[in-house]
Amino acid sequence: MKHGTHETEIKLVVANVQTGRRLLRAAGFRVFRRRTFESNVVFDTPSRVLRKKRTLLRVREAGAHAILTFKGVPIAGKHKSREELETEVVSARTLTLILDRLGFQPAFRYEKYRTEYRAPGGSGIATLDETPIGAYFELEGSPRWIDRMAKKLGFSESDYITLSYSTLYIKWCEARRITPSFMTFG
Repeated sequence: MKHGTHETEIKLVVANVQTGRRLLRAAGFRVFRRRTFESNVVFDTPSRVLRKKRTLLRVREAGAHAILTFKGVPIAGKHKSREELETEVVSARTLTLILDRLGFQPAFRYEKYRTEYRAPGGSGIATLDETPIGAYFELEGSPRWIDRMAKKLGFSESDYITLSYSTLYIKWCEARRITPSFMTFG
């Protein structure tokens, strides 16, 4: 959940999508946004200036929506916390051309199917992400909410993941001795 322009979140590995749905239902979560395919492109300069600064510039297409996101430097801790600025745009294609003209190029692509869940009376969001490298929960909200919900879902702090999908993908490829490219289904 964003507090102003800040997000705090964690990821959790889930055995599979069916298990994830069952755990969320048992913990009182209900679907808030139906399963949607997301295509994400992370942009950077040819010399990877943004990656070196640990910031991120992303264009996401989710259903009929296109969103430009800037993420600031993560603050170290058991939760991933960082500035996040987002704005919806009319055309991802036009925005991509603008970014190209400004010297940015696609540095990483990743895809997922995302379903958003909320718990009655809760202030955070739980998502179930189906990715080419497995199923994950993302819990986004206040640190207290995240800790409570992770425990309610059967996880402990030792299960918390604060890595990005690109880093998780690279580690997944390394473990399988695969040359990383893009984290896509096709």
